[in-house]
Amino acid sequence: MMTHCLALMGNMSWLGWLMPLTVLALLGLGIAALLKYLFTSSKPMTGAQS
Repeated sequence: MMTHCLALMGNMSWLGWLMPLTVLALLGLGIAALLKYLFTSSKPMTGAQS
């Protein structure tokens, strides 16, 4: 399976290498943004501080 995938990527020239790397980068950025949102979300303020 891996050799078939690499052969297909080789036949597509630079686009075959760019697209998987782009998808992995976007996936990593999405996970990082989700983790940042989950761990740094501010607590709701009440009273005179809001």
